[in-house]
Amino acid sequence: MRTGMLQAVLAYIMWGLFPVYFKALLDVPPIEILVHRMLWSLVFVLVILAARRQWAWLRPALRQPKVLAAFTASSLLLASNWLLYIWAVNNDHVVDASLGYFINPLVSILLGMLVLKERLRSLQWAAVAVAAAGVAWLTWLAGHPPWIGLMLAATFGGYGLMRKIAPLGALEGLSLETLLLFPVAAGYLWYLSATGHNSFASASVPERWLLAAAGPVTAVPLLLFAAGARRISLTLLGLLQYLSPSLQLLLGVWLYHEPFGGARLAGFALIWGALALYSAEGLWRGFRQRSPAAPAGGA
Repeated sequence: MRTGMLQAVLAYIMWGLFPVYFKALLDVPPIEILVHRMLWSLVFVLVILAARRQWAWLRPALRQPKVLAAFTASSLLLASNWLLYIWAVNNDHVVDASLGYFINPLVSILLGMLVLKERLRSLQWAAVAVAAAGVAWLTWLAGHPPWIGLMLAATFGGYGLMRKIAPLGALEGLSLETLLLFPVAAGYLWYLSATGHNSFASASVPERWLLAAAGPVTAVPLLLFAAGARRISLTLLGLLQYLSPSLQLLLGVWLYHEPFGGARLAGFALIWGALALYSAEGLWRGFRQRSPAAPAGGA
């Protein structure tokens, strides 16, 4: 339990500190950072698979069209989420990006209802309604929907849904996703090199190391999360997930000085209220399920 909690906390802290990493690569275009993230992640997971001699899953997966189709969809959603997040961070929208990951659990609830035909309980409906009010307020305030947050929540929620129904684990799934993305990433990098626009070639030595570090930076928190998720309850895991967007929000406001006035705070407060309602409902339901049954009445 303690080990699992530590692993999950470390994963969420690493994800929460992602803005610091991407801000260090401001001189590299977001799409090129994405390409390096794909390539170095593949290298990193292949090294792990080789060290563990964990190849038995690969051939059956490549022979199943449904598995390939599912992981092609999940890899495209993941790449879209990565690209939008990198762009948002490096264009001073860290606060907007954090909103996406605050909304994400509620998006997952809606996807479960619409796609998996899961039934929402009353308090879950209430949480979704309060969050919708928060998004409506932020839309009215800005004059347009908070599209960065909504798109991040939608792409990561969709990715989570695809991984939920996919047959592979975290390491194998990430390996297959990066393998499927490899031809596109390698082709684009070759194009950049051929046209003289490869930032890696002209980057400083620290920037090259940072780009190469995209592999472990991507894979390590994912593997920590997968390991922690097996050791702790889903309720606790759901509560811990708010560490990541909370850290991102703090970085955006206090370190990068992005605007966050009282009116905008009110919209976030509604969404936080929705998350608190959702979390409280999950805690109460978990408590009820763990409580011993009441004794039968009457002699």
